[in-house]
Amino acid sequence: MRHSTGRHRRTRTLSIAAAIAVASGAGGVYLGLSEGGAEAAPATVTVTGTAQLESAVAGARAGTTILVRGGTYTPSKTLKSTANGTGSARITLKAYGGEKVRIDGSKLPYGSWLAGIYGDYWTVQDLTFVNSPAQGFVATSSVGGVFKNLVTADNGDSGFTLRGDGTSDNLVQNLDSHGNYDPAGHGQNADGIAVKFGSGTGNRITGARLFNNSDDGLDLWQFSSPVTIEHTWAFGNGKNRWGDGAFEGNGNGFKLGAGERRWPMSSTTTPRGTTRCTASPRTPTPARSPSTGTRRTPTPRPGSTSPPARPGWAAISR
Repeated sequence: MRHSTGRHRRTRTLSIAAAIAVASGAGGVYLGLSEGGAEAAPATVTVTGTAQLESAVAGARAGTTILVRGGTYTPSKTLKSTANGTGSARITLKAYGGEKVRIDGSKLPYGSWLAGIYGDYWTVQDLTFVNSPAQGFVATSSVGGVFKNLVTADNGDSGFTLRGDGTSDNLVQNLDSHGNYDPAGHGQNADGIAVKFGSGTGNRITGARLFNNSDDGLDLWQFSSPVTIEHTWAFGNGKNRWGDGAFEGNGNGFKLGAGERRWPMSSTTTPRGTTRCTASPRTPTPARSPSTGTRRTPTPRPGSTSPPARPGWAAISR
């Protein structure tokens, strides 16, 4: 094939240079061509500041990897994206290496979520979301999401939320969600995990520790499809720890649907597909771990507010 020359070829060269300059400013490098040229290569972006993080999430596309360096980030608006990844080109947002990343919503306007994803095939991993005036992390009508090793704590509504029709094939793994409380609702809405107001199959929650939230540990209110919940602890929820004189938190460990039925404090199987899960009004002291079936050492002391450790996990970190 004969390659074109002249003005057209020079235009393509300038487009490459421009793409490098733009992407480098965002903290990563990728090659892109003008419209009609070859498809741009996936970008890896490393962020070290709040403005960079906001920009990287808003500009994510299929194949983007956003690596967040250790530290505290205080966005002034919701971290939001409507971009879709694909099964072979996921969008990834995660901490850089083993560094500890805390995303703090204390500077957000009243009623704002801290993070909102409206796309498919996202991986969000190794991050902490705290102090949002409303929900900590929300994925809406997402497909194929992987949400792993997250902490959602001390937010003004539910810590972690999946919602909307078409919410399918998502994995929530090793989430710690605690201390979430909605002052406007006197504690009646803030759950550790909320899978609500939607439908979709193939969603799985595993290895979660849901404790000291004002309402429920896990709430499937008005989510019409089955959800699998396994190897998960829920304890200490629904207690008034905030001095709220009109407190209305329910305190269900696992609210498994639209009704108000409270399931037994300890259960291995329920109609919504929970397996080896434990619910308790306070820190449980079981002889065996719900995640492995093996004896846990050491056993949490009665009345403790610290979560039981998962095998291979250190104490909770915020």
